[in-house]
Amino acid sequence: MKKWLAVAAWLLAAGAQAAPPERVVTLGGTVTEIVYQLGQGGKLVGDDLSSLYPEAATKLPRVGYYRAVPVEGVLALKPDLVLASEQAGPPDALKRLGDVGVRIVTVPDTPSVDSLKARIRNIAEALDVAPAGEALVTEITRDLKAVEAIPGTGARAILVMNRTGTLQGAGGGTAANEVMTMAGLANVLKDQQGYKPLSAEAVSALAPDVIVVTRTSLEASGGVDKLLALPGLASTPAAAHKRVIVMDDLLLLGMGPRLPLALTELKREAAGVMGR
Repeated sequence: MKKWLAVAAWLLAAGAQAAPPERVVTLGGTVTEIVYQLGQGGKLVGDDLSSLYPEAATKLPRVGYYRAVPVEGVLALKPDLVLASEQAGPPDALKRLGDVGVRIVTVPDTPSVDSLKARIRNIAEALDVAPAGEALVTEITRDLKAVEAIPGTGARAILVMNRTGTLQGAGGGTAANEVMTMAGLANVLKDQQGYKPLSAEAVSALAPDVIVVTRTSLEASGGVDKLLALPGLASTPAAAHKRVIVMDDLLLLGMGPRLPLALTELKREAAGVMGR
């Protein structure tokens, strides 16, 4: 009898462990976006401040920023699964969540199409909807192929950010560089690694034809006119012809499931401004 009770208990435990998650917290904007794209948004009980799309994501309880995860804030939502970008942290916070029994699934989040596809598959598997993940990967692959048919301009471009009050430019190894390259733009800062403060002299010498900026960064800079009046940028061909492309932050830099849309928009905007 005791043996059968033990077996029954084991089967119940195994069944509970295998059951699809019902209370999910996401850490990372495109992680959240993928959950919604997979039709699983109803399982979300919280996300982080970088989760800006879709609008429903902004209505959920927030647990701070995914790079500074508050353990108590996550636990308060009683999740049975935390889906975290590999850039989420600090590591000790995720470890503490795991130590108290919360299931943590960390997904790839590097700036590449392969990483995006792996992220989708990992999230879909964790949510027990693997077929939906494969369908989404197939859709994105098809849409990216269609985007390739849209001509690129080859224009010399610079992508600027203003997150801390200091204007920075995006170099190699960034999502910004990957997206610009895929959109047929030549990043004048490609030989620089990561995001670094802009040197007025260097920007002026590099003479970009186009300036790409996120909407949040443009607002922080005081608008287009003030951005173009900044030292270095003011003397560029981009400023002379007011060739500025403004895009949504997460769409441009997230390299998420809307990547084909981001590339289409960037290519068409570039063609438009270069016609000036």
